[in-house]
Amino acid sequence: MNRVIRIGTRDSELALWQANTVKDQLEELGHQVALVPVKSTGDLVLDKPLYELGITGIFTKTLDVAMLNGDVDIAVHSMKDVPTMLPKGIVQAAVLKRANYMDILAFNKNEEFLGSPDGIIATGSLRRKAQWLNRYPTHTVVDLRGNVNSRLQKLEDNDWNGAIFAAAGLERIGLEPENTIGLTWMVPAPAQGAIMVVAMESDEEIREICEELNHRETEICTKLERDFLRELEGGCSAPIGALAYIDKDEKVNLKGVLLTVDGSKKLEATLTAPLGKHEQLGIDAAKSILSRGGKRLMNELQGANLKTTIFSTKKLTEAQLQKFKGTIKVDSEDFIKISPNRISPIVLKKKLKNVVFTSKNAVESLLTNISPAELQFENIYCVGRKTRRLLQKKIGKVTHFENSAKDLAKHLVEYVEGTEVNYFHGNLSLEDLPSILEENKITVNKIEAYRTKLSGKSIENSVEGILFYSPSTIESYLLKNKPNKVAYCIGETTAKEARKHFKEVKVAKIPDMESVIDLVNEDYNTK
Repeated sequence: MNRVIRIGTRDSELALWQANTVKDQLEELGHQVALVPVKSTGDLVLDKPLYELGITGIFTKTLDVAMLNGDVDIAVHSMKDVPTMLPKGIVQAAVLKRANYMDILAFNKNEEFLGSPDGIIATGSLRRKAQWLNRYPTHTVVDLRGNVNSRLQKLEDNDWNGAIFAAAGLERIGLEPENTIGLTWMVPAPAQGAIMVVAMESDEEIREICEELNHRETEICTKLERDFLRELEGGCSAPIGALAYIDKDEKVNLKGVLLTVDGSKKLEATLTAPLGKHEQLGIDAAKSILSRGGKRLMNELQGANLKTTIFSTKKLTEAQLQKFKGTIKVDSEDFIKISPNRISPIVLKKKLKNVVFTSKNAVESLLTNISPAELQFENIYCVGRKTRRLLQKKIGKVTHFENSAKDLAKHLVEYVEGTEVNYFHGNLSLEDLPSILEENKITVNKIEAYRTKLSGKSIENSVEGILFYSPSTIESYLLKNKPNKVAYCIGETTAKEARKHFKEVKVAKIPDMESVIDLVNEDYNTK
């Protein structure tokens, strides 16, 4: 071949090392080669994390244009930077044998911070950030951008505990610091450690030449990892990791992971198949994750820039989130924290004729003090269906229940056996029930089973409605927010408190979570 093969590459030290590796291999095969360095947007914009730039293929787009314009014949990339869908007319021509795929932590001073609740770690990768926070949720992760050299310098210049790098990048240019730890638990980016060569689909001569550089095992594994990524529809804006390898028994193994940005949720899939029957592993792993809550998680990630419509003052489960109509963007967090109190065994082991519970919290807190077999309750009264279900499952038959404390108090006044009840409650429980009973000459022995800590946060202005489940959640909300939204309440007791502050209060037909969600869905159907 007489033509000179023009290799397009970024002009960073690492990119040039990779391009020169391809150049050397092509020259060994007897070809003439020239490098054509260019700068990418990812190299030029260093004041924002990659996931905030909103460009797919941020490190490859400039080279794609150069190739389509005929300025270069092939381009060399870190394969993890290449979008799973290549531009029309450009194809994967070769994948070189994979280097070290691991992430490593370069640290300052010592490793003691790994056992401490306080730590500051630097990375510009959303995937690394999410996995670090999943393992070390109390640490702080700061943004780190730039080429490998500048990132190492920033680590040295700042009072951080450490920074995360791709092991292959540091090894290739001989810059691995003395103080490093291999993060064997961190799932790498799909195709991390691999070098990809792309060419024009129409240039058969160049593609045939590049085929001689291809490493088949690396090609198989990186394809599965990228299939997993593509099926999840993730890019730089989603914390996704994947790793495939072929073991000595010629079985192909794949592990994939998807996380929330803050690392609080993690979904994993691990699949194995014999070589030759492995083609669907990446897609099957992604489908497994999507079916177990991954679809909702991806929708949340992709809609991160959308404004939250509804906020729940109690953390919602994946199943509960799925019940909201697709047009409603929901966020949630526990606005109250429950701490069980120690209750004297002398009190609990007595034979108690009448006991009253107005919440599941009281039941759960009681059971941290004593086993159900030791309790001697004759008549059990409670508020709410869920409280009744818990009592009947854990302790025994419920004599009677009502949907509100006030209604239960009225029932007790008329039907309770004797003139005394034992009331298990929290420190912030309302006084409706004991007040009504005491007014009617029924003695109330109050037993504080738990304490409620208010732990609300400021809610963004775009939120239109707040879900409340108790008067305490309202109190917690009002510590940092104004009552200028719609209050969706689980029951009348909560609604009564909400009406003291909110102009618009709506009450679920049945005092349970599903009914509150139905209330919101019905409301948004009419908007």
